[in-house]
Amino acid sequence: MSALRRVGLNLLYLVPGETGGTETYARRLIPVLADARPDLELVAFVTREAFDALGVDAFGPRVRVVPLRVSGRSRAARVAAEQLLLPGRLRRHGIELLHSLGSTAPARPGLPSVLTLHDVIYARYPEAHTRLMALGMRFLVPLSARSAERIIAVSQAAAAEITRVLHVPPERIDVVYEGGRPPGPATPEPELRARLELGDAPIVLSVSARRPHKNLNRLLHAFAGLPEGPLLVLPGYPTPFEGRLAEAISRLGLRGRVRLLGWVSDADLEGLYRAARCFVFPSLAEGFGLPVLEAMERGLPVACSNTSSLPEVAGDAARYFDPLDLDDIRRAIAELMTDEVLRSRLGAAGRERARAFSWARAAAGTAAVYERVWEKSLRADRASS
Repeated sequence: MSALRRVGLNLLYLVPGETGGTETYARRLIPVLADARPDLELVAFVTREAFDALGVDAFGPRVRVVPLRVSGRSRAARVAAEQLLLPGRLRRHGIELLHSLGSTAPARPGLPSVLTLHDVIYARYPEAHTRLMALGMRFLVPLSARSAERIIAVSQAAAAEITRVLHVPPERIDVVYEGGRPPGPATPEPELRARLELGDAPIVLSVSARRPHKNLNRLLHAFAGLPEGPLLVLPGYPTPFEGRLAEAISRLGLRGRVRLLGWVSDADLEGLYRAARCFVFPSLAEGFGLPVLEAMERGLPVACSNTSSLPEVAGDAARYFDPLDLDDIRRAIAELMTDEVLRSRLGAAGRERARAFSWARAAAGTAAVYERVWEKSLRADRASS
């Protein structure tokens, strides 16, 4: 074994600006892990799009980036590369442990492996994905879970669902919470409002991908029942389901009251968090719920679903609602817009709650999982010798 233990990072799912929370997870965790553990040599295997967009310093100077000649936008090509091409590249680069960060992995990597399985929403809400993608995940995710020595779940709720759906023994799962995103440079509010055509209305912000389980359709129906005045702003990466929301906005007469934005820059997102009066997150199921944590970090009052991992993340720092109850969603938004005592309490509680989560803790927890895998491998080598 070399002086540095070489860890391969399977990022073949990563298409910048198109993979949502799993992109955020990789891009924030990996540089912190590299800095925290100089005894590890991290080698990131990426798609052509990721390399072209992010370059050799995508994850900082201590992470080597190896591009594979494959498009992450082609599901079939990506799966073929992950299953057939990646194991050979791991051997060629002397990888001693593989960490797949995007819920799928090679079935036969040929070396010890760790899988971050963000959620099993594909099983509970198959409509959250296109039909082809849902079918692929039904095959690939269980296969990946069986091949990994250990599975990282990003919440206790996700871990419980992984055990329930995939029958993975709880003792094979490690819960490692994600971190947030400390406030950074922001686009000034006047510039942001002018460029994104937000006018001067109070902003209700909801950062979310356009997938059915995110429950944005019910949010639109609930918002339609509020008095005119606030503007609902919906940034998030586009999906094949985008058109359904545009149709709902038109059908509900919300054209002037909703802004359906695409993927926005970090500075614009920071500006939206600062300009917003409240944050609402109506998702039916989450592995973690990173936007809720980001809103809390900024002291923005949060209203969110009382389901899956969200109470685990938000604790006592959110106004919870039943995501199936339009009246409850509507009341929650109205309260956060008008009740100054509630707004102040939730803002302060959110900042305090957010301190419990950090990427430094996530990096330490991830490295501890690697150590468990190596210790098991060492014990097996000793037993066989």
